[in-house]
Amino acid sequence: MIRAGTLLLALTASADAPETVYSAPAQHRLIEGVATDGRTIWLSSVLDRTILAHRAGKGDSRIAMPAGTLHPLGLAWDSRRNWLWVATDCPDLPGVAKCDSGALIAVDRSGRLKARLSAGPGFHSGDVAAAGGAVFVSDSLNGAVYRLNGNTLDPLIAPGIARSAQGSALSPDGKHLIVADYGRGVATIDLKTQVRTLLPMADGKPLRGLDGLVRVGADYYAIHNGSSPGSLLRFRITGAQIAVAVVHRGAPLADPTQLASDGRRLLIVADAGWPAASKPDQPPRGAGTLVAIPFR
Repeated sequence: MIRAGTLLLALTASADAPETVYSAPAQHRLIEGVATDGRTIWLSSVLDRTILAHRAGKGDSRIAMPAGTLHPLGLAWDSRRNWLWVATDCPDLPGVAKCDSGALIAVDRSGRLKARLSAGPGFHSGDVAAAGGAVFVSDSLNGAVYRLNGNTLDPLIAPGIARSAQGSALSPDGKHLIVADYGRGVATIDLKTQVRTLLPMADGKPLRGLDGLVRVGADYYAIHNGSSPGSLLRFRITGAQIAVAVVHRGAPLADPTQLASDGRRLLIVADAGWPAASKPDQPPRGAGTLVAIPFR
């Protein structure tokens, strides 16, 4: 649970109970990323290098990662290009071969490779966001954040300034990128000046332990998995601070990671399977892989 003294948040009015939307077959032992175009939902199956595609009432399909690419992690649907962006890397897990660097790739709906980019040696992409034609990718190992510029990735936060960059989301006016850093908390980046500003909570403390992040209107929704069980949080930016509330805490968010919005609800990877993937003696993930919480 969220530890008192580390994160003090007020519960909001009771949210609707999360509803299981999709249960990934057991052979897909580790599910990390989620993206949607409003109809199809894509999930990244890390260990077997597969993208799972689910469409209610239309059946499920699988997309094998293109030859020569690594393990899929964060996902983002790009409605301008009709591409699915995939952050790929070699996570430190049993059975995963080590690599010098990962890559940001894009595939079309059929899984054909459309783009492959790297920020250079030591680049380890973990999360990706796409909005209005802009694409951003985060490095969880060195805290860097990059923006797609043609066929290159330009740094918005250079390696070593932050600690472990996770999810990101554009501000409503498109002028700032809001970034969740697992160790440093929430920050905003002015996309014109590239000035980074940390956004503490009202008590002056950083909101650490965030993973996935998505914006819906003026609200930002984030997964907090820095303690167990996980939580879905919502925050708004008020001046140079964030006002935070808990939307849902505990079951079924056993091991939550990423989230996405289809316009009507939040889609959350609720039980990814990282404990069992890291330590084979741990029990496998549960059946409720993907859950939904409708907007109120």
